[in-house]
Amino acid sequence: MKELNPQKGSLLVAEPSIIGDLSFNRSVILLSHHTETGSVGFILNKLLNVTLDELVPDVKTKFKLYNGGPVEQDNLYFIHKVPDLIPGSVEISNGIYWGGSFEAIVELINEYKISEHEIKFFLGYSGWDAKQLEDELKSEAWLVAEDVNYNQVIIAKDSIYWKNEIQKIGGEYLIWQNAPENPSYN
Repeated sequence: MKELNPQKGSLLVAEPSIIGDLSFNRSVILLSHHTETGSVGFILNKLLNVTLDELVPDVKTKFKLYNGGPVEQDNLYFIHKVPDLIPGSVEISNGIYWGGSFEAIVELINEYKISEHEIKFFLGYSGWDAKQLEDELKSEAWLVAEDVNYNQVIIAKDSIYWKNEIQKIGGEYLIWQNAPENPSYN
């Protein structure tokens, strides 16, 4: 696989070698911010056992919540595909946005004007200081995915998302696609 440099909008795919890392094992992360001063992203495939309505009493519908990463896990973040409905949205890349008016989101959810196919919520985020992510890439903790399908970023099947990205990367990584998450279960 050719070496790719991460940028805003990149997908980071956890190397199979980071088995045992509770936060990042088999993670797929969307980078929402990447500059020389640091990077921010959200783990797309770590579903939590709590729904949005359990945390935000004003929300009347059960939207899934994901573990966005180990930083600031007491804060709620979101990515979406409807910037025309959510004032203050910031584009990540190719039609995927983050942030915006949470009050507008609550209203949209309660009026059934937005669905889980258009928005994804996270507790916490993944963050890297200046050059930290580049160092992790050099140590082969992450792969940078090519050909990101931004339509799948929000609606991807959580349990197979990592496996699907490993299949796309191919080569020497294909052997890992069917390996158990915990090798001692083999």
